[in-house]
Amino acid sequence: MALCLGQVFSKDKTFRPRKRFEPGTQRFELYKKAQASLKSGLDLRKVVQLPEGENLNDWIAVHVVDFFNRINLIYGTVSEYCTERTCPIMSGGLRYEYRWQDGDDYKKPTKLPALKYMNLLMDWIESLINNEDIFPTRVYLFLRTSSRCAKRS
Repeated sequence: MALCLGQVFSKDKTFRPRKRFEPGTQRFELYKKAQASLKSGLDLRKVVQLPEGENLNDWIAVHVVDFFNRINLIYGTVSEYCTERTCPIMSGGLRYEYRWQDGDDYKKPTKLPALKYMNLLMDWIESLINNEDIFPTRVYLFLRTSSRCAKRS
């Protein structure tokens, strides 16, 4: 069964837009370094090593968003084949079953079809990535001479 790209990347079905870093920002530069490091060979220790002079939290944030984007591509493709009938349980093989609990709509661990579970999971992760308190997009420059900080443009 062949799929055309329109089916795989239909916005109302499976495609989730990639999170983008604004060109010219520090995070965009870190993203470019992360992309280059992925093509640098098989030494995983070097691939994820913090570049000299960079902020650890920014480096981790860039990799989290990049990982989310890559998982979105896989999720979009797989979700075309995984329906409530074909994937009635979110499982990791025969030994593990995942249940959803978010404290709001699902107060206790709840068995869900895999597609519903993944939709909730991807929405939850996206909400965390978009939360300015967790992943701030504004960069602040802390001045050494005072306790105030100034926005860096």
